[in-house]
Amino acid sequence: MSQRDTLVHLFAGGNRGERRMGAFECVRKVYQTDGLKGFYRGMSASYAGISETVIHFVIYESIKQKLLEYKTASTMENDEESVKEASDFVGMMLAAATSKTCATTIAYPHEVVRTRLREEGTKYRSFFQTLSLLVQEEGYGSLYRGLTTHLVRQIPNTAIMMATYELVVYLLNG
Repeated sequence: MSQRDTLVHLFAGGNRGERRMGAFECVRKVYQTDGLKGFYRGMSASYAGISETVIHFVIYESIKQKLLEYKTASTMENDEESVKEASDFVGMMLAAATSKTCATTIAYPHEVVRTRLREEGTKYRSFFQTLSLLVQEEGYGSLYRGLTTHLVRQIPNTAIMMATYELVVYLLNG
């Protein structure tokens, strides 16, 4: 059982008759088990996760620019004034979903490494050591374990967030 699972089990009062662990007891247990460094397990993998955000925004901005160029070209042909429509925001949602899918797929191994680093009492010590060990013991496929579930959760969230952002920017610019 991972450190997280153990803590969730204890905090939620896992078995009948067990007393639930409070937040302070949980903090005390982590500190007693691993000291101060126990609170920072997987932090190096979290830093590697920044690459996902960078990739996402680069792809998103590129797709958004192509959509704007297409819209500008089509409105020039019809001699119309360019006005934001609902379909523009749907396009932004699709751009966000596409860019997030690409970025997550490229950068997903950091999520697996981060999860493994947070397991209690494991052989995983550092980002690259864990990455290497995973590939060596479980193969490259292990780096993408759980990707589908992650995408199902992240894609709608990102699409809505980016469309909301674009709408707020549009409304603030008048």
